[in-house]
Amino acid sequence: MAGWGAFVAALLFFLLSHAIPARPAVRGRLIGLMGRGPYFAVYSALSLAVLAWLIVAAANAPYVEVIPPLAILRWVPLLVMPVVCWLAVAGLAATNPFSFGGLGRRPFNPEQPGILRTSRHPILLAMMLWALAHLLANGSLAHVVLFGLFAGFAWMGMALIDRRKAREMGSEWPRLSRNTARLSLRLPRPWPRPWVWLVAGLAYAALLHLHAPVIGMSPLP
Repeated sequence: MAGWGAFVAALLFFLLSHAIPARPAVRGRLIGLMGRGPYFAVYSALSLAVLAWLIVAAANAPYVEVIPPLAILRWVPLLVMPVVCWLAVAGLAATNPFSFGGLGRRPFNPEQPGILRTSRHPILLAMMLWALAHLLANGSLAHVVLFGLFAGFAWMGMALIDRRKAREMGSEWPRLSRNTARLSLRLPRPWPRPWVWLVAGLAYAALLHLHAPVIGMSPLP
């Protein structure tokens, strides 16, 4: 039970570390005490540490098969992760008034929403695809719980953020969001710039190279 105990403890700590600071009163008080910059730096570091703990705990939990370890499923992350990297980089590079990322400096143009035409939440979509791909390739009970949790968080996050942004934007929401979608198969308009593709490719190559030494398992079938 030690393996399951460590996994459950890491899972509960992960949920609490995200649920408690998400409360506006708690977050506001912490930012008031620490300052905005230090708060987000500490919270980001804590989140990464808890995530690493959770991943290690899932790997060390007793193996209970949920999805058979079929050889073909090992290919799913290899095929999906280039899309994940591209969505994440494109999402960070875009001007996005609707969700996470949005580090672009150009004003948002509702007539040419770019990657937001495919999804208003490209980073959450990337997280959901990453989680689902790894769930299929790692079909033990602990990993199904772990990656299923991430996929569920990403999907629920899209709906919750849309609801909040629609409330905040009021009458401007229909005008600004009319050419965007929560999730669609429509291609971006315009396409991300060439450097986005280059950075996404480099990120994918780095993940392939670092996966074995960091995670302890080769991503190659």
